[in-house]
Amino acid sequence: MLFSGFDLRGDLRGAGTETTRTPHTWEVSFMDRRSFIRTSAALGAGAATAALAAPAIAQDKITWRMVTTWPKNFPGLGVGAQRLADRITAASGGRLTIQVYSAGELVPPLQSLDAVIGGSAEMSHGAAYYWQNKSAALSFFTGVPYGMTSRELAAWVRYMGGQEIWDEIYDQFGVQGFLSGDTGTQAGGWFRNELTGLDSVKGIRFRTPGLGGRVWEKLGATVTNMAAGEIFQALQSGALDAAEFVGPYNDLALGFYQVAKNYYFPSFVEPGLATELVVDKAKYQALPADLQALVRDVCQAEYDQVASDFYANDPRALQTLVNDHGVNVREFPEEILEAGAKAAMEIMAELRDSGDALTKKTTESFIAALNIVRTRSEKTDGAFVTAREKYFKI
Repeated sequence: MLFSGFDLRGDLRGAGTETTRTPHTWEVSFMDRRSFIRTSAALGAGAATAALAAPAIAQDKITWRMVTTWPKNFPGLGVGAQRLADRITAASGGRLTIQVYSAGELVPPLQSLDAVIGGSAEMSHGAAYYWQNKSAALSFFTGVPYGMTSRELAAWVRYMGGQEIWDEIYDQFGVQGFLSGDTGTQAGGWFRNELTGLDSVKGIRFRTPGLGGRVWEKLGATVTNMAAGEIFQALQSGALDAAEFVGPYNDLALGFYQVAKNYYFPSFVEPGLATELVVDKAKYQALPADLQALVRDVCQAEYDQVASDFYANDPRALQTLVNDHGVNVREFPEEILEAGAKAAMEIMAELRDSGDALTKKTTESFIAALNIVRTRSEKTDGAFVTAREKYFKI
């Protein structure tokens, strides 16, 4: 099945300890006494070493709780969170075992970061822009309107100072964040009615989070955020007129097509959305160096793994939506795209001048990096894609 989940539980068994009976001295002949003394010394040293090592091995067995903002086995995102946990558990040989709690199982989905800050969980898997009420700067590490694509974002975070700034922001809360997944450029959203221009945006009740939500507010929409599992009911009841979540892979599973048939592409407010793994920083730094590296490297691997999952399954899910469910795929009117860009630039200026030093620092770093990396995306990657679309037909 296209949306089946993963279950990669390992079978971890502890090794038994064998004991060796030491001969009594009266069982050893005079001729063997020297050999016995040497053997006993060696056995004694070995036993002492084993006695010291055994408690250390036991102490190395650590179990952490990961709370997520995603439904259980949710395509791409929930599956990615579980796979990340399984990979850490397996690669560490069970020394660091991660137990995953899906949205609502331990805490409500949009309280997962607070669970880590408060100490009821060691890890949170979600999206940084869900916590913009704690710091507006966090939105830059998920998705920025007309901002970076997923490759550009990874370049900024890994090589252009983004991770260091992210660490500064999260230091205020005693946690640390890592990029953990990537959906690529998202879909623009589901709308009950066709959008003909800016006037058709006025007053619509729209589920969309982060800085993108602020853009839509500037265009005239009434914006709210809610977790994935709550959106369908709000659409069905009429509490929402429109909603966006990720793209076809997730949206097919969520059933939005049953309520709204107008599906707009692409999202100009989430061009390269990233998920995050947040860890309790003190507990993370208390891990042995190899386990710290393991967590960091598995997150990096999952950033790319999740992207591959979405690239493979978004197009197939979109075919199903169109062919089996009668969804109308549409492009946003130019009037909306242009107004959205203007609103996004206004928001960047507001963030830069907000008076918060870290938000200003993050905004300036992001803009400086974007102006460098976009030259490759637009002049090399974009030019190639345009030429392929125009000339390469097979």
